[in-house]
Amino acid sequence: MKPRADLDPGYVQAVGRLFKRVERLLDDVDPKMLPLHVYIAGGAAALFHVGARVSKDVDATISLRVHLPADLEEAYVDRSGNPASVYLDAHYNDTLGPMHEDALDDSEPLHLAGIDPAKMDVRVLAPVDLAISKLGRFDEHDREDIAAMASAGLLDAVKFARKASDTLDCYVGHPSPPRANLRDSLALVRANAPKKSGVNRKRAPGKPPKRS
Repeated sequence: MKPRADLDPGYVQAVGRLFKRVERLLDDVDPKMLPLHVYIAGGAAALFHVGARVSKDVDATISLRVHLPADLEEAYVDRSGNPASVYLDAHYNDTLGPMHEDALDDSEPLHLAGIDPAKMDVRVLAPVDLAISKLGRFDEHDREDIAAMASAGLLDAVKFARKASDTLDCYVGHPSPPRANLRDSLALVRANAPKKSGVNRKRAPGKPPKRS
């Protein structure tokens, strides 16, 4: 997938610079260990999918142990002319929330300008897995992201319920809160799903309906 055309170009370029700095850390890594796989989650992933709220931090899982500097932050000027910044959250851990065992394999490649795919493979969690990952915390931003993905037609309630249930069956932690959050999430998905357009044909007055 390519970054959406409606995203703030300054933000996209800043994220690209962040990952370019990570790529430079791989110069001494055995080429046989590359490419480094980076899986974007959280609000940044929602942004790339639906162009929702701007996330100041990028949550990402990295496939190799790479020492990341503490100042992985890039400044930019947003489309309103205001100074802004985005940083890579080095403390993000995808084991702290629900995550399906196939989530990383099902992620979608993200093409960022300037990134060498032979060194770094940047990916974004698929919408259904991103929604599942939000069932642990499930704060206002998480609910907004799920509703936005549902409105964009990226979440199917049946498939979401099935994959989330499979995930929570293996969840390490008390299952009651995320299962309750799943029920609320399904209500959000159904309420925000695009309405199916149907043709409502009206018969002429006085004419009985046709019988088969």
